[in-house]
Amino acid sequence: MIETRRAQRTFGDGLIAEEVRDLHEDWMRHADQVLADKEIVAAVYEALATRHPHSRSRGRRGAPAEVVLRLLVLKHMRNWSYGVLEREVRANLVYRDFTRVGGAKMPDAKTMGRWGVAVGPAVVKQIHDRMVQIARQHRVAEGRRMRVDTTVVETNIHYPTDSSLLGDGVRVLTRTMKKIAGIAGAAGAKLRDRSRSVKLRMLEIARAARSSARPVKQG
Repeated sequence: MIETRRAQRTFGDGLIAEEVRDLHEDWMRHADQVLADKEIVAAVYEALATRHPHSRSRGRRGAPAEVVLRLLVLKHMRNWSYGVLEREVRANLVYRDFTRVGGAKMPDAKTMGRWGVAVGPAVVKQIHDRMVQIARQHRVAEGRRMRVDTTVVETNIHYPTDSSLLGDGVRVLTRTMKKIAGIAGAAGAKLRDRSRSVKLRMLEIARAARSSARPVKQG
């Protein structure tokens, strides 16, 4: 069963909060104000509630949406894996207080990984939009533009030779023209697909390039 927030904090929660009150980092104090927003917590709650048909009312009591949100935020801020997140929060009272885990049992890495999948791109965008609204309300930012820092991911690509670039261009143009022909119907000139002949010519160029690069044996 999913809750928005823990209904009642335990004695251990209060003891931890009192002990580490002055040890929170500056960003944690700012984050506390934003993460307490009802709409942000509600977005995470709805994402978790849709994992199973009866998540709202049946089953054992799971981690509240507020705890899930704060754990995922801490993971992002520290750039940790779920395994490191589990170990660090278990061992650190400041992290326990910030994430609202408190004196309760720390969720394991696999469980948090499933939360990360449930709180997908659509929910993250909803949270970002709400954060921009909060910033505008407090006159922190006008919110007309948002700068996003993207991460480069390595992928396999072929070496961009002249012939391969020509083949890529023909393939893309042919695909585009087929879409246009499907919309236009019989109007205009009939499209001729040259993809096969271009592919054969590319193979001929590749064979010629390999033979010309082969070293000549000295007698």
